[in-house]
Amino acid sequence: MDTAVAAPPELAVEIPSDSAPTSAWFEQALAVPRREGYVDADGCRVHYFSWGDPANPGVLMLHGFLAHARCFAFIAPFLAQDHFVVAYDLSGMGDSGVRNNYPDEVRLKELLAVAENTGMFAKEQKPTIIAHSYGGSIGLVAMEQHHERFSRLVICDLMTLRPERLLAHREERGAPPSSEDRRPNRVYPDYESAKARFVLSPPQPVNEPYLFDYMAFHSLKEVEGGWTWKFDTSVFERSNDLHEKLLAQGRRMAEAPGDIVIVYGEQSELFDADSAAYIVECGGAHIPMIGIPDARHHLMLDQPLAFASVLRTLLAV
Repeated sequence: MDTAVAAPPELAVEIPSDSAPTSAWFEQALAVPRREGYVDADGCRVHYFSWGDPANPGVLMLHGFLAHARCFAFIAPFLAQDHFVVAYDLSGMGDSGVRNNYPDEVRLKELLAVAENTGMFAKEQKPTIIAHSYGGSIGLVAMEQHHERFSRLVICDLMTLRPERLLAHREERGAPPSSEDRRPNRVYPDYESAKARFVLSPPQPVNEPYLFDYMAFHSLKEVEGGWTWKFDTSVFERSNDLHEKLLAQGRRMAEAPGDIVIVYGEQSELFDADSAAYIVECGGAHIPMIGIPDARHHLMLDQPLAFASVLRTLLAV
């Protein structure tokens, strides 16, 4: 069931009190009316926001690992004039429920359930998937298995490196946390100390400090005894073949059926001009690849208006 969210009174809640000075465009974007709802996806409650007329062509937005749907809260309004836009929290993250594990099959069921329950498959024009980082890997699975149900997948800065670069990256960064490392999230005594621990992955500065403040605030929740992260540590239950999947990423994108576009930050550590060349070498010369200047991995935090303009242009063609 959708719940209408009255935007103007909510701004004080949406924008944290310790935020750096905000821009007018940001406040105007947050003032665009949106709805809030939940979908049951394979036995788990999945939280989402939606913007625009539900009769319009659908756009489904997927966030990155440990992030949440609000990373699109100031991007989606720019797309909502001509489209019905839905951004959801992946299970185990944001305000969605928690599972025991998160294999590709479950992530795909989640994506399909959100699209189905928000009416995206009931329209003549098929929905578009716009997916950032880890969300891009879920979108890729959707195209591999159900490309006939979607008009296009826009992959935004999904880590794609040549095998030798991937190995070097892993040696430099270390292996990602695993189920053996899993422990409950720490509870911090107050919001300030919790926010001080908020970092982006990979670590990077952002061009718009208030967007960092916004993401940090909505990545935390108040609990008994203080503040803690919204994501659940169960999401670190990663598949044993993760490294092999990353090694195959370039080839999978090159060979995936359906219409795919790649958008990346020209200063990103995870996808750069060499990544684009590698995908072409894998057979992906047909895939349009758009680099956003002066943007790193977190496109929406570095160049939000340029990112929104690219997405709006892609949806118009």
